[in-house]
Formats: sequence, C-alpha cells, structure tokens
Amino acid sequence: MTGTTDTTVLRSAQQVSSGALRWLHSCYRNGLGRFPEDATIDLADPDNVYKPLGEAALATGLLLREGVAGAEDSRIARETLDLAWEQLRGGDLLYERQLRYPLMTDPLEVYVHFARADYRHRALEELLDSLARLRAVQAMEMLPNRRLAVANARRVVGLEQRPDWSALAAATWLGATPEPWMIDWLTAYDVTHTVFHLTDWGARPDGLPAPMRDYLRDWLPVWLDVWQEIGQWDLVGELLIVAACIGEAEVGIPGWLALAAAQRPDGLVPRDADPVADEPEQLLTDHGHTAVVTVVAAAITLARALGGASGATAVAA
Repeated sequence: MTGTTDTTVLRSAQQVSSGALRWLHSCYRNGLGRFPEDATIDLADPDNVYKPLGEAALATGLLLREGVAGAEDSRIARETLDLAWEQLRGGDLLYERQLRYPLMTDPLEVYVHFARADYRHRALEELLDSLARLRAVQAMEMLPNRRLAVANARRVVGLEQRPDWSALAAATWLGATPEPWMIDWLTAYDVTHTVFHLTDWGARPDGLPAPMRDYLRDWLPVWLDVWQEIGQWDLVGELLIVAACIGEAEVGIPGWLALAAAQRPDGLVPRDADPVADEPEQLLTDHGHTAVVTVVAAAITLARALGGASGATAVAA
C-alpha cells in the first residue's frame, strides 16, 4: 500500500485499533470480565469469561508480536495481558482444567495466546505433550478449522507434532473453493479461522495453499462489501484480518473507513448495527470480541505495510 490515501487508511486503522484497545483495557481494569469468586474449572459458561480472556490475550499478544504500536498502547497491551493471566491464576486454571478433562482442547487454545507473549506454564506444556501421544486424543472428532486451531497452537507453543497441513487445509470449506455465493454468516467465520490458523495470524503467509489464496483474492472484496452493507462489524473485522494475512490489505480500505465511522467516542466498536446496551458488563459481553478483531486486524495490516515485526516503525498512538 502506497500513497497519501493509503497512509490515511493506515492511520485510520491505527486510530480505530488504539481506541478499541483502550476501551477493552478499561473494561478489565475496572473489574469487568472476571471470574466470580466461586468459579471452578468446570466453567458452566466458558463463553462468559474464560474464552474472552483468551481472546484479549490474542489481540494484545499479536499487537506486541508485530511491534507496530506506540509506547502507550504497548504498555496497555502488556497490562491487559497481565490482568488476563492473573485471572487464569498464572495458568494453573488451564492446567487443572486440562488435567480434569484430558480430551478438551480449549486449555491449549487459550494458552497459546499467552505462550506467544512468553507467559509460560511448564506443567501444562508437559501434560499437553503427554496427552498428544494418546490414540484417544489423536482420534478426537472436531470441525476441520478447529483441528487447524489445535495444530497451530501446538506449533506456536513448541509441542511435538507432525500434522499433514495440506490434508488439514483441504478438509475445510475454504479448501474446497466452493461456489462463493453459498457462503453464510457462520461459514464466513469458519473461512476466516481457516486462514488465521494456516498462516498463524499472518506470520506464515505461505501456509495458505495457492488455490485458496487465489479464491480469496477473487471473492473477499465481495464478501466484505456484503457484510459491511448490513453493518456486521465483527465479521467485517475478521475479514480485514484475512485481507492482511493474504497480503491484500488494500481490499479492506472501505472496511476500515466504515469501522472508523461506526466506532463510538469511548473506543467501543459495535458488533453489528443493532442498538448498543448501556450496562457495562453487557457491553463487554456483546462487543468485546469486536474490539479484539479490530486490534488484530490493525496489527497485521500495519505490520505488513510497515515491514512486519522485524524492523517495523511503530505508529505513535
């Protein structure tokens, strides 16, 4: 991306991301998104606190990985990571949950976002490594994009594995390069996650097979236009991540401008075009994920434009 227009768009992406990051940080700093005092590793509602903590770690960890944030945003990202890791009792909760439920993959899928930012729990890693040798674990049935998520998590954490990446990619909806007009809202999320895990969130762009990349280059602009038109801002953010991961960040220019227009003065980026609730905890529940995808999309977009994590010049917040 070059030229004055592209510089303006990159600045817009950075500003939207910085606002979303600060809103997310303020939620956690003010005591929202925390486990209740009587919470156990059984986690009756994993999507309430547990999964969002991992997502917050994903966004802040990738922002730090790419090195494109200014000093203040980097400090905020690190503090948010600290708060999330503290809620997981320094990884002990993940270890205990994996020990109790050895066939579950969510402890690894949450842990990887912390491990990427050098928050490590050696006992958990030893347990994961041991469990992976069991036929029962190898035979786990899951959606193809989830299988990719587990394989990439093991790769990032540094656990031994020998996956057939080509076969894993081919088993996904995107791997079939199907009729593009048949995509629906849920399948679109599956497509985005296939790209995230094959490329490790843009760090390994060659991990996406060429036919899938070519297919996305043809149809991603169309899909972005469709979901932007109806105000599905969370999905727009995910598709912007895909655009950055495959080196087509300029496709997302209208999307970034639309997200900037939709963002509230406090930094919240709404999930969709529906009315926004007033209750703080509900705000985090409804729109926390959109803040995450906004930060991730901007981090990868800026990194690709500025040269990646190595040697990138941070855009001052």
